[in-house]
Formats: sequence, C-alpha cells, structure tokens
Amino acid sequence: MKQLLEFIPLILFFAAYKLYGIQAGAIALIAATVIQMVLLKLKFGGIEKQQKIMAAAVIFFGLLTVYFNDLEFLKWKVTIVYAIFALALLISQYGFKKPLVKSLLGKEISLPQTVWNKLNLGWALFFVLCMLVNLYISHYMSDDAWATFKVFGVIGMTLVATVITGVYLYRHLPKDQQPHNTNHQDQE
Repeated sequence: MKQLLEFIPLILFFAAYKLYGIQAGAIALIAATVIQMVLLKLKFGGIEKQQKIMAAAVIFFGLLTVYFNDLEFLKWKVTIVYAIFALALLISQYGFKKPLVKSLLGKEISLPQTVWNKLNLGWALFFVLCMLVNLYISHYMSDDAWATFKVFGVIGMTLVATVITGVYLYRHLPKDQQPHNTNHQDQE
C-alpha cells in the first residue's frame, strides 16, 4: 500500500503534464503529494523521514516550476534528491559506521554487518546511477522524454533494484528467518 501511494503522484503528474502542460503537471504533483502525506499519516500513524524530504522537495521545486512555468526546476529536484540519498547512505556507512539501510531494516531482519554494508553501498550506487541517468536525459533529451523516464524509467529501475535487494537479502537470511515451504508431500 505504501509503495503504491508513492507512485500515484508521479502518475498524476505525468497524466496532467501530457494533457495540460508543465504547470498543470506540477500542480497535480504538489496536490497529490500533499494528499499522499495526509493519507500516510492517517493510515500508518506517521511519515518516514525520507518521505518528508521528498515531499518538501516536491512542494518547493514544484512551486518554482508552476511560478516560472519551467520544467527545469523539477528536473533539478530529482537530481538533488538522489544526490542527498546517495550522500546520506555513504556518510552513514563511512562516516558513522552505521549503514542507514540497517537502521531502516535492522529491526525486522538480522544480517551480518558485511551484508548490511554491501546493501547500503548498493543502494547508494543505485541513487548515483539514477542521478546520472536523470542528468543525462534532462540535458540531452526532450522534456517529454524526461517526464516519461521520471515516471516509468525510475519506477522500473526501482523495481529491479528492489528485486535484486530481495534476492540478495534472502541468500543471507539466517535459516530461521527464511519463509518455510508449505508444500509438504505426504511421506509413506
């Protein structure tokens, strides 16, 4: 449910942008993000720090986009947010020796420190990759290509990264934390 809520503002942005232009797309994105934050607060009792950062960035850069009628502000928002996430992951691991990914998931699963470090580094590299791809597309391709990438490309990249993370985590879970196979054959 939470992940679905995160993609709804992007899809509404894309639809409004394609149908009515930059300002309408930015207004839809801002409105959907505010509604998303309210729903998260009501449904889950709170809003995670990363979601607050994203919402603040969407509102700030979205309002600039509306005011100046220029998509460049949203393009820079994407780059800046990915850079912040990558830096936060890297600083948590190398500066504080406490991988941020472990802080987020460590209450739910137990893994060796080396696995947490690799997972944290992997997500930092993922955000750097997203940032670089966003920079390339936003500078060398059309606004329509960028909007399509932002909605569908980033969703696709995130899904692939999430599946890879799941496979990697599963390989390193202690046997008592792995899901048990419920298909038992009758023994003779």
